[in-house]
Amino acid sequence: MILGTGSAISGKVVTNHDLEKIIDTSDEWIRERSGIEKRHILEDEKTNSDIAAEAAQHALTSAGLKAEELTTIIIGTVTPDSRFPSTACRVQAKLGAVNAAAFDVTAACSGFIYGVILADLMIRNNPEAKVLVIGSEILTRITDWEDRTTCVLFGDGAGAVVMGKSKDRRGIRSTYMKSDGRLGDLLYMPGEGSTHPSTHETIDQRLHYIKMKGREVFKHAVRAMSDAARHALGEVGLKGSDIDLLISHQANIRIIDAIAKRLKLPDEKVFINIQEFGNTSAASIPIALDQAVREGRLKEGDHCLLVAFGGGFTWGSCLFRL
Repeated sequence: MILGTGSAISGKVVTNHDLEKIIDTSDEWIRERSGIEKRHILEDEKTNSDIAAEAAQHALTSAGLKAEELTTIIIGTVTPDSRFPSTACRVQAKLGAVNAAAFDVTAACSGFIYGVILADLMIRNNPEAKVLVIGSEILTRITDWEDRTTCVLFGDGAGAVVMGKSKDRRGIRSTYMKSDGRLGDLLYMPGEGSTHPSTHETIDQRLHYIKMKGREVFKHAVRAMSDAARHALGEVGLKGSDIDLLISHQANIRIIDAIAKRLKLPDEKVFINIQEFGNTSAASIPIALDQAVREGRLKEGDHCLLVAFGGGFTWGSCLFRL
């Protein structure tokens, strides 16, 4: 079950009107197509592990635990501090979680969901386990600020949960995850891997930035996340009307609306904060989850459905009772 939540957001805010000054776009165009009004950009001197550790510390405080009590740290990210060591290991050092194993999960926007599913399996195998799961991204550092179709979408941030054994009927009730590597080239970053290591040529070709075919991604995202949501609900015999809150990956307001419509959910059962933060990839769901808890939108005993979709393609869902 989720013992505590936390998040960390940079104080540097970039609005749609700010973007109007540097690229050919408008506030109206961005809001109509994405629902985004502003995004947060991490200060230059800070790293992914800095903001991830901050979110983690908030989650530990919320859970009433010390870092030394953690058995595992899992971070979903595609923007690590470095190729190795893992960002999770860097967070482990910053927290002083000396008794934990630590590793990163690379599943793009589904990274947090994948991490939660792994944590749930670990806890089922060892009921005494305490697992810290973080989604943390600095997407603005791999954003092409000359590409008007993608640079308006992304922001930075981190969210975290601490997970432990279930009590009573609370905890993880069902999970689902899937991928389709055949569609990977619809949303990816070609540079920095062993195929296109960093060279003057790859930098000139702008291969170290996010590339996305938006219309195709939209269609697959709606279909895949709706399917993942139905799987999670069907596994325990529930319907959309049985859940108290849907927290979808905050990628595009039209995607979120389409999923809510397919599940026949009223507006009050759908959590949306994309207007404030933009698409923060693996961080979007844990940021929203922490915000929902703090605002009282999600209370003890409530059923919450998490669902995500990301590059890979990867997708998944998690139904839990807080």
